[in-house]
Amino acid sequence: MLKDIIFVEPLENYQLFLRFEDGVEGIVSIAEHIEFTGVFAPLKEQTFFANVQVNPELGTIQWQNGADLDPDVLYAKISHQTIPDYNSSNFVTT
Repeated sequence: MLKDIIFVEPLENYQLFLRFEDGVEGIVSIAEHIEFTGVFAPLKEQTFFANVQVNPELGTIQWQNGADLDPDVLYAKISHQTIPDYNSSNFVTT
């Protein structure tokens, strides 16, 4: 897929409105996809969660503590497509 996120707006209940470079847009519930532990623990605080930003260099969203999410997964969720199956054996050369 490899579509960059170009806009993000935080919403209530750990939801984000996202727009991708190809015009696909929609709302994703982050709480359905992550556990608020480890690097994601600070996101449980709504004020921290609301400070989400687009990282144009990576084409995804991130928070101040460096937590980010895979844009392919977010794109698949919003566009109702399947997530590509990246098998490590596909990257092995002999």
